[in-house]
Amino acid sequence: MSYEQLKLSNQICFPVYAASRLITREYQPYLDELGITYPQYLVLMVLWEKDDQTVNDIGKKLILNTNTITPLLKRLQKLGFINRKRSEEDERKVMISLTPKGKEMEHKAAAIPEKLVAGLMDSPMKAEDLLAMKENLYQVIDFLSAKKPSDEEPDTSL
Repeated sequence: MSYEQLKLSNQICFPVYAASRLITREYQPYLDELGITYPQYLVLMVLWEKDDQTVNDIGKKLILNTNTITPLLKRLQKLGFINRKRSEEDERKVMISLTPKGKEMEHKAAAIPEKLVAGLMDSPMKAEDLLAMKENLYQVIDFLSAKKPSDEEPDTSL
């Protein structure tokens, strides 16, 4: 028996997943020049937007758990791009800030988005299509991020 709902071509998640992987692949040559990975680049972008944030704040912006983001932060610290220190107001919080090397990296990375968009403009998609897709994806992200765990599975216990 074949279930139509299980065909890959009928899934919403697969084209999003595949596009994400392919876009990340497009970033790779530029990030290799900087000596960082895509997840590290995302962390740096959050800090370039607003320096001196808690681990939890960065994790929320990137929709990553602390146990996922901590190794990224440790590696960025080892590379000399960030500092990690306990908050003076609340010892439970770890503050993340850019080093001078991390701030300098922003200037080196500034051209990456333009290069990627230029590459995408070689496709049949128009700029307004890309912007609409981005806005639609943010709507999906906002909806799924707002869901409570209880929304995910109905309680079938009696």
